[in-house]
Amino acid sequence: MNSDGIKKGVSRAPARAMLKATGLTDADLERPLVGVANTWTEVTPCNFHLRQLATAVKEGIRAAGGTPIEFNTIAVSDGITMGTEGMKASLVSREVVADSIELVARGHMMDAVVALSGCDKTIPGTLMALARLNVPSLMLYGGSIQPGRFEGRDVTIQDVFEAVGACAAGRMTSEQLKDLEDHACPGAGACGGQFTANTMATAASLLGMSPAGANQVPATDPRKDAVAREAGALVMQLLRDGVRPSQIITRESLENAFASVAATGGSTNAVLHLLAIAREAGVPITIDDFDRVMARTPLLCDLKPFGRYTAPDLERAGGERLIAMRLLDAGLLHDCATVSGRSIQEEARSAKEAAGQQVVRPLSNPIEKHGGLAILRGSLSPEGCVVKLAGHERRSHTGRARVFDSEEQAFEAVQRGAIRDGDVVVIRYEGPRGGPGMREMLAVTAALVGRGLGDTVALITDGRFSGATHGLMAAHVAPEAAVGGPIALVRDGDPITFDVAARKLNVDADLESRRAAWRPPAPRYTSGVMAKYAALVSSASEGAVTRPQFAAAEAAAATKS
Repeated sequence: MNSDGIKKGVSRAPARAMLKATGLTDADLERPLVGVANTWTEVTPCNFHLRQLATAVKEGIRAAGGTPIEFNTIAVSDGITMGTEGMKASLVSREVVADSIELVARGHMMDAVVALSGCDKTIPGTLMALARLNVPSLMLYGGSIQPGRFEGRDVTIQDVFEAVGACAAGRMTSEQLKDLEDHACPGAGACGGQFTANTMATAASLLGMSPAGANQVPATDPRKDAVAREAGALVMQLLRDGVRPSQIITRESLENAFASVAATGGSTNAVLHLLAIAREAGVPITIDDFDRVMARTPLLCDLKPFGRYTAPDLERAGGERLIAMRLLDAGLLHDCATVSGRSIQEEARSAKEAAGQQVVRPLSNPIEKHGGLAILRGSLSPEGCVVKLAGHERRSHTGRARVFDSEEQAFEAVQRGAIRDGDVVVIRYEGPRGGPGMREMLAVTAALVGRGLGDTVALITDGRFSGATHGLMAAHVAPEAAVGGPIALVRDGDPITFDVAARKLNVDADLESRRAAWRPPAPRYTSGVMAKYAALVSSASEGAVTRPQFAAAEAAAATKS
């Protein structure tokens, strides 16, 4: 066992003494040491219940012959920090989650790991860590929140964000907004639409790193503890069989994950996160591969933010296995291994579709013939950007640029009614390095929808979008403004054109004539974790991963200049 290096032999007596101080016995130390990497926190409902879930995971590990050792890492709530300076910490936290799990598991030579995730960045962060460690392991998602009820209908946090714009426009009273605020989030669990958390939870199952059916059980469902115990037993089977993430995370399984994002109309963040997981697993895959899968995969699921249903509705309809079955029937599902010991195609064949369900369309009647995202390039995004297609009919748009150098500036303009029909809102210096941290623009996009501009205005940014964003919006524009990307050179009034069919995002302006006058902005942070991240982070087109070579290349370029 890997852990023998820390607990076996005469020289390890001091280590055993310290481990025994935590309550472990000689019998416990004879067993494999299995890490339970928990992202529990009281700061967000998404992860609030994970202490209880970890207890059940540990029960499963013990019953299957292992010794569980729980440890914790961080989580930053996207929904709570959205629209503030604090949101810059969100994407940075993905790297800290991955780094901290890797450090604890390596430092204590753990034999296997179960990682528990909840809020958005903890899902890719845990998977990135497991890919790096490459010990027998799996990820279990804490599950979706149940929908709230407001004025006789199901609601999610998306409705609250959009209500802020509606209230500012006089389309909703402040009393109604307060009532919605009080009822939108009824308990523990991650945001209930096919936003980033549920998108990535579904993708993790189709990737094979979560047992099929486990992630989809809602957070407060009484079945969740049994699912957690089964996950604890399952990781022990993976350890006995010697199954590692490198055998699960392959080009083919990543394409399955891509297809799940396409079929469910998932979040633009999935592009960033799946590319990052691929980088950590050493699998060469690009945003163009993502676009290729999107183009061949139909959009099948009628899910919020653009549709009618929530994640618990999807689970009742047939869940992840039903999505896999549709992809299998379409010839779009590679036959890859999963942590359950069954192939993903075997899992798909075991799907049970609820009679009369309307959440997942048949192949003969898709919502769209192509997936919910596309990759555009052009004079504004030579390295690519991600545009969300699900939830609107527009595939082209030309409008005059309204340029803002921060999210706050753009939000203020929307709230005072300064954005008009046909405009293209440009929000820049919010990229991985420029933010730093690549904030999500949900406050702005939701305010536009709330003011009734969702179908007439487009938006581009080098930042990110929440999974709750819908409308004609292009994110992850690369290169970003902070490194002199073309988006830094756009001016108010420049005509900008979206052409999804041609996969183009262009501006009609002589940008190069403006380059000599451009100067990089001063770093917003000069010390601490944000400064470290800005120095190490790659382009969004590479997954915004942190790698030492990026800093080294920049230093070499500075020396030459």
